Amino acid sequence: MFGKKEVRVTEPHNLSPDEAITKISAFEEMFSKYGVSVKWSGHKAALSGPVSGSVAVSDHDVTVVVVLGMMARAAGVKPDKLEASIRKRLRAAFDGE
Repeated sequence: MFGKKEVRVTEPHNLSPDEAITKISAFEEMFSKYGVSVKWSGHKAALSGPVSGSVAVSDHDVTVVVVLGMMARAAGVKPDKLEASIRKRLRAAFDGE
């Protein structure tokens, strides 16, 4: 019934890690709407709240990992829809780099 518990999305970019982090700030706003905090340390961030996970920014891509806890799954968070939403927002952030 619950399917996979981890959503992993990697999106390529052609920016420096610092520029990429700036580009994905709108993505962070989406997370905050759902009570998820994003705490950066260098080019990596930890996600906490109703879900946990991480964001890692390298010279060539951004990888977002979201682990759905029991509460998120019980609340009806669908991994496939979450993955599609994250992928769409990352692509939008890097359009027209």
